[in-house]
Amino acid sequence: MDQRISLITLGVRDMAGTAAFYEALGWARVNAEDGVIAFDLIGQTLGLYPLEKLAEDIGVAVEDLGRGAMTLGYNVRDKGEVAAVLSRVEAAGGRIVKPAQDVFWGGHHGYFADPEGTLWEVAHNPYAPLAPDGGFRWKGH
Repeated sequence: MDQRISLITLGVRDMAGTAAFYEALGWARVNAEDGVIAFDLIGQTLGLYPLEKLAEDIGVAVEDLGRGAMTLGYNVRDKGEVAAVLSRVEAAGGRIVKPAQDVFWGGHHGYFADPEGTLWEVAHNPYAPLAPDGGFRWKGH
């Protein structure tokens, strides 16, 4: 198995509202099969899929999916971008969970929740600069 993630699928209750949130952040949809909303990212795709259909596809009850202890990370090139991204998120209808602030490991970050409650960290990590195309590697390697 290659060391990569190809697709991140979020099971959502409100497909239109959640898609509108990501579009308000400036993301563009790509053509996808009926019932799926997809946004190509750098090296992966974020897919939105109806929560009930995701549970059915996996073969579990919706209640069994629960909410995992997981965050999605969005790294930025400089410290000031963290607050700017969080501001755009709030304007698009997201909820700021933790405002932009310095963090113990030497970076700067904040957290937000999308309309379905998916948690995102927005971070500037001075020890892991982004590649010119926005690609991220731990420690910048």
